[in-house]
Amino acid sequence: MVVLRVTLLVFVAWTTMASASDCPRKGTLGTSRILEVDAAKYPRVGLKSFPQTLPLDDKEVVLTFDDGPAATTPRILAALARECVLATFFQVGKGSQALPDIVKKVAAGGHTLGHHSWSHPHLNAMSFEAAKDNIDRGISADEVALHGKATDVPSTPFFRFPYFESTPELLDMLQSRGIVVFGADFWASDWLPMTPQHELELITGRLKAARKGIILFHDPRAQTAAMLPDFLKYLRVNGYRVVHVVPKPKDADKHLNADNGSRTN
Repeated sequence: MVVLRVTLLVFVAWTTMASASDCPRKGTLGTSRILEVDAAKYPRVGLKSFPQTLPLDDKEVVLTFDDGPAATTPRILAALARECVLATFFQVGKGSQALPDIVKKVAAGGHTLGHHSWSHPHLNAMSFEAAKDNIDRGISADEVALHGKATDVPSTPFFRFPYFESTPELLDMLQSRGIVVFGADFWASDWLPMTPQHELELITGRLKAARKGIILFHDPRAQTAAMLPDFLKYLRVNGYRVVHVVPKPKDADKHLNADNGSRTN
């Protein structure tokens, strides 16, 4: 029984890695691997906000998008699908409530859905209780859009603070709930007015300097939707690899610990 369980775990890990690079179209960028993020080991990631980031190799990037869902999100999804690339979308609850079909479309594409509060406020300027309520209300709206059930327990325990404005109390609260807080390693500054070409030059320049990391975009921005196909082509031509992040299963360590305990008996 122990051998069977270990074999099953190995098989699941292998198929996860294999499906990451599987793409029906040759010559696409693809997704090189899936990275399971352990909330206990990586409670807060992103060098713009925290001293720690994800364990990425040289020329590996994680693509993230904030502030959706929006009318432009399907254009983002289409660009990612053409290159068989998976990304993470940090969603605002109000948008999820208004556009649940787009939330479902993001999930159907295999992307990871994180959370970005209910109304995108300055959470650090609110009382702890008001900020916590805004976070939980956003999580609940995202869960209703995705699963039809209101809950403040996120099926994907990833959260990003609006404007990256956290407080020690809110960080501790999220960590106590096993929710990973994502910052970013660098970003496209696409909240500023600019042409798609300007944004492409800006983000590729920052990528050359950083060489790897968590990248922040915003899917409601029209210039980002217009720029993204060229950016994905740049990644492909220049040998960059896309890593897709998912939560580490909560029971993974329990299975391994049980197996280890069985071996010692």
